[in-house]
Order: sequence, then structure tokens, then C-alpha cells
Amino acid sequence: MTPTPEPIPLAPLEETIKGPALSGRVVVGSDRHAVYELLGSQLLSTALDCVTKFGDFHFAVSGGSTPFPFYQSLMTDPRYRSFPWARTHLWIVDERRVAFDNALSNWRQISEIFCDHSGMPDSQIHPMMATATDAAEQYEKLLRSSLGSRPHGEDRLDFVLLGMGDNGHTASLFPETSVLNEKNLWVSYCDGPTVTPPPRVTMTYPLLNNARVIVPLVMGANKAEMIARVATGRDDFHALPIKGIKPTRGELVWYLDRAACGRD
Repeated sequence: MTPTPEPIPLAPLEETIKGPALSGRVVVGSDRHAVYELLGSQLLSTALDCVTKFGDFHFAVSGGSTPFPFYQSLMTDPRYRSFPWARTHLWIVDERRVAFDNALSNWRQISEIFCDHSGMPDSQIHPMMATATDAAEQYEKLLRSSLGSRPHGEDRLDFVLLGMGDNGHTASLFPETSVLNEKNLWVSYCDGPTVTPPPRVTMTYPLLNNARVIVPLVMGANKAEMIARVATGRDDFHALPIKGIKPTRGELVWYLDRAACGRD
């Protein structure tokens, strides 16, 4: 029988707590709607600040069912009417090597929200051409070109929204894969026995960890055991790739609901 994970101490809704071994801040909402509201507040604040300072905002998103309602709320909730979409560059953290019309494509889901409703200029929307033989090289070139217009030291992503799989993977950084050891490339490929097919193209630690704000969004009771393992276990990033997310000069903020903390 699997032991019940030790719950992370729960903070009041509007406050943040520091987990004993979860680096960065931990923000806990009473339910997923509260989590989305708290996350939305930080995202909007960061976006407006970056546009004021640099003239643009670089936002990297992940696919999956957890962030999808949040993306929808950004389009429909009147509290986000001031979001600077016209100055936003949209990037995708990772993609399966399938066509955009494939049901497994992350971009298929994301584009239905952002491309159709945000009003972002097409030139600022950056899908991964994941079926191309040089998909990773193309995307890295595009990232470096776009971010290169920023002042030196600010040529980085501003806000990266990540998820966490049941096996501790994040982006398409899967356990015991060679891409975890990448030190220079910003974008690379991921395949192997621990990777859920099909093969992937993914942002790597050097790019992700250089971001201004990195947010793992993790919700649901099915993630509680892994959150406890990340917080208290001795596994390194090869076993649990989420543990390789360590900002070099930015902020790491976990957004969790009660269930992910082991609190029903």
C-alpha cells in the first residue's frame, strides 16, 4: 500500500508559503478556480511591467488539461482586459512531433484559444514546426533572434508556465533522457524508453532556468504523492526532471491547489 504523502502546510488563500524543500515560493489556492485567479494576477502584473520596461512581453505556455481553463479565462474574464496582447510574444514550451491538426498536438489546443481570440499579431505567435527535421534548430534560431532585440541581460523569456507529469517530468524533459544534460542549446529533442510517444521537441534547462518568472502549475490529488516526493525526497533531476528547474536569476513560483498538497 502506498503511504499517504505528507501534506504541504497550507497558507491562507491570498498568501504564499515556502515549502521546506520546494525551492522558490509556493502559492496554494483553495480550489483550481482560486489558483487560476492568483496565477492570473501575477501573470498580468509581470506582463504590464515587462511592456513598460522593454516594450514587449515573452510568454511561454504548456499544453495539457490543467492550464486550458486558465487560458480560456484570460480571454473571457474582464479583469484581464488590460492584458497587453498586442505587445506579447507567445511561445510554446514543448511539442510532440506531429502535425498541428493531430489530436496529440499541444499547439492545436493552444491556438484555438490564443490565436483566435487574443488579437496578437501573427508575427508574435510562435508555434514549433515540430515535424521538420531541424525543428529544434529552427525554434532556437527564432528565439535568439526575437529575444536578441532586448538589452543585454534581459534577452530571456519573461514568464514560463510549466506542468508536472505523474513521473516528475516537466516540459518534454523526461526522466533519464540525454536532453537533461544539455548545457548550451535552448531547444532540443527528447525520445527514449521513458518518453510517452511520440518523440518531442522541447525547451531545455538553459533557456527555462534563465526566465524571469517560472511557474509550475500543479493541481489534483493524483499529483500529491509526486509533490511530496519532490519536496522531501532525495531524487535528483535525472529521476525527477522537475527538480532541474532552478532559476539562475529569476523567480520560481509553484501554484498548487489543496488537493495537490495532500489536502482534500
